[in-house]
Amino acid sequence: MALRPIEFIPHNTRIDFVGRRLYAYVFSAVLTLASVLLFVFNGLNFGIDFRGGILIEVKTTAAADVATLRSTLGNIDLGEIQIQEFGSPDIVLIRIQRQGGDEAAQLAAISRVKESLRPIAAEYRRTEFVGPKFGSELIEAATLAVGLSLLAIMAYVWFRFEWQFGVAAVIALTHDVVTIIGLFALTEQEFNLSTVAAVLTVAGYSINDTVVVFDRVRENLRRYKRMPMAELLNGAINQTLPRTLMTSFTTLLPLLALVALGGPIIRDFSIAIIWGILIGTYSSVLVASPILLIFTPPRGAPTPEGEADTAAAREG
Repeated sequence: MALRPIEFIPHNTRIDFVGRRLYAYVFSAVLTLASVLLFVFNGLNFGIDFRGGILIEVKTTAAADVATLRSTLGNIDLGEIQIQEFGSPDIVLIRIQRQGGDEAAQLAAISRVKESLRPIAAEYRRTEFVGPKFGSELIEAATLAVGLSLLAIMAYVWFRFEWQFGVAAVIALTHDVVTIIGLFALTEQEFNLSTVAAVLTVAGYSINDTVVVFDRVRENLRRYKRMPMAELLNGAINQTLPRTLMTSFTTLLPLLALVALGGPIIRDFSIAIIWGILIGTYSSVLVASPILLIFTPPRGAPTPEGEADTAAAREG
């Protein structure tokens, strides 16, 4: 007896995704607007990469007494100092505002911190300092990188398909990127260069998912030339749905392991990608494809073969 492959998701689904597009549009509009408002009013918790200043990661032999550390470092007159636990009770992050002067002034501040913490048995796991000018340049470079990546993706999709597909893809990708930024503004997790890398990774993942659906849409446009556009899009989405969901599921599994076991260094990166995969899968199915109803791509003149295929598709 031959073994049959296990189907976690049926291949003959007929879910009316396009018929529910108005609900998706409203949900996406609310999510995008909320993300923009959170960014405007809450802002982002920029890491040392963007904000500038000194960052010291300290590991103590026992659980760190954050209150005592604040009291000790508050007496060395280095300006604003933030201290917080980082992943476990015996690891703390010390953030110090950038000191006036050149690199020597920053190194002197680090030495004063280490001298003040000498009575505490501590291991200094990393020490970083970034100037404010360099931080502002990094923000501009990160914004430019995301913007150019979206334009490049639109050009690629336009070249591979039609301009209507490119517009739909960029709208969906912009929706994904904005909501990732909104998530970080809401949770106040650190936004650093790793997060920017996560945003670009999500953009690449999401467009790959969208292109798979668009490729099936293009095939159906050529084959079913008299089929109503909404019916054609629903068919394409349902035909690619098992691949879309299984790819997302298998990608999420190692990312969840990274969040649980990977430690705080890559946690923000992993959370950004997890959210990006979830929202990217949603936008590929319920945002990008239904937008093609607004920007209807061409499909040529009807043929008898196409009419026969349309009838067969509806009967099947």
